[in-house]
Amino acid sequence: MARRALKKMRRNPEQFFDVTVQPLLFTAMFAYIFGGAIAGGVKNYLPVLIPGIVAQTVLTTCMATGVQLREDMEKGVFDRFKSLPMARIAPLAGPMVADLIRYLIAAGLTFLTGVVIGYRPHGGVLGVLGAVLLAIVTGWSLAWIFTWLGTITKSAKSVQGISMMILFPLTFLSNAFVPVSTLPGWLAAFVKVNPVSHLVSGTRTLANQGSVGAEVGWTLLACLVVVAVFAPLSTLSYRRHL
Repeated sequence: MARRALKKMRRNPEQFFDVTVQPLLFTAMFAYIFGGAIAGGVKNYLPVLIPGIVAQTVLTTCMATGVQLREDMEKGVFDRFKSLPMARIAPLAGPMVADLIRYLIAAGLTFLTGVVIGYRPHGGVLGVLGAVLLAIVTGWSLAWIFTWLGTITKSAKSVQGISMMILFPLTFLSNAFVPVSTLPGWLAAFVKVNPVSHLVSGTRTLANQGSVGAEVGWTLLACLVVVAVFAPLSTLSYRRHL
């Protein structure tokens, strides 16, 4: 099933637009628009911005998993899998394995763009690789939520609309782009408990300092909980359609 998803990606290169164009556009746009206002300059803002863009890009990328799943179900493709000797979770997990490539491209391009415009991660190669891995694991875990949405909604547009309604507030109401200290007290309280903030902080610690902080542990724990809850739910909901 993962091989099938990879073939679909190869034959439909437009599926890579969100992981190639978006990182370049958002990194350059946010850096030069907000860098001077928030950090006094682009170079000073990049250590804050780049990990935030990595988190945002990977999270918005995982949304496509549920959308594509719903499209396949609408076309009747999954009806052909009923008689095949495979685990019921395979049609769901296979595309998610293939999507790891898309997460890697998104995170890697974001860091590369940051380096081109002046970002110098003090965590070194290992720190950057750790930050990329953390973002990929988080994106793969959250994709189970959107996979579940894909099995319970009636159309791909519904999946996309609900996913954007969930992801955009969580992403922008986090510490991805601005310091928490600049926010009103009520908003800062939400930002501190926002799971995206833990991901961003963990990514910053790895990339900028090369150390594994508590935020990395909290992020991985949240990922484990999400997979433990939504992988069985997705499989159960999918079996009801068979």
